[in-house]
Amino acid sequence: MSLWDRQLSLLVTEPWPDFALLDSGHGRKLERYGPWRFIRPEPQALWAPAEADWQADGEFTGGSDEDGGGRWTLDPHVPPRWPLSRGAVRFHAANTAFRHLGFFPDMAVQWDFMRPRVTPSGGEARSFLNVFGYTGLASLIAAEAGARVTHVDASKKAVAAARENATLSGLSEAPVRWLIDDALKFLRREVRRGNRYHGLMLDPPKYGRGPDGEIWSLERDLPELVDLARQLVTPDGFVILTVYAVRMSSVALGELFASAFAPMGGRVEAGDMAIREESRGLLLPTAIFARWQA
Repeated sequence: MSLWDRQLSLLVTEPWPDFALLDSGHGRKLERYGPWRFIRPEPQALWAPAEADWQADGEFTGGSDEDGGGRWTLDPHVPPRWPLSRGAVRFHAANTAFRHLGFFPDMAVQWDFMRPRVTPSGGEARSFLNVFGYTGLASLIAAEAGARVTHVDASKKAVAAARENATLSGLSEAPVRWLIDDALKFLRREVRRGNRYHGLMLDPPKYGRGPDGEIWSLERDLPELVDLARQLVTPDGFVILTVYAVRMSSVALGELFASAFAPMGGRVEAGDMAIREESRGLLLPTAIFARWQA
């Protein structure tokens, strides 16, 4: 019996007190991050915006995802960073050179999926591995839920930001291992060691470099990443993969997961992620995903 019925799913992030997609259209989007409003490019906003005149505290223009080009034009009152929250977890937002705000709000649907699954069962803490963990929101949500967390990212700057977010959340003493490492090298070692995790979050970039110059290529390395995850997850656990590469299909992710996890049984889900626009309820697609759970 197939793990995947090939019926694509749609996961929608709704507005929450510290974030909202206010409007979108004509290749741009207007978002609120706490008290501040920003305009950013959005190629998939093919429609007309609800309002013609957007009032914002800053705008990002130009550049590409690959090279991080472009620049922010900001109101002088916008601080270098400011605190936001998602539930009990607090973290810093900032206008980064790569156009985003230091986290990805559409991942909220994945945080909400994983949180009850890493909450201790029968008094025993569950283990959670966050690979390409960036500024650590998934790691902190898991830690706040009571999980034993391993956070892996190749960037010293990202891991430092994640640890600062842990302090901001009052989780500096939580059982989190903060590791600066190449993702594939770390996962290969974990397989050899025989370690296992109840839950894994995989959020790989299109391109990347490890701490020793290792080159990550999504299309080349994704199959091995998923195979290593299959070997590391416990039989009763789950694996989440999110991909922001526009040219890759959620159907391909579903078939990859169905093939990789076939020996384990369980269920595969794949599809699109989107954010609901606050004013019209319109859905702005952001990424594709696949999930396996026992």
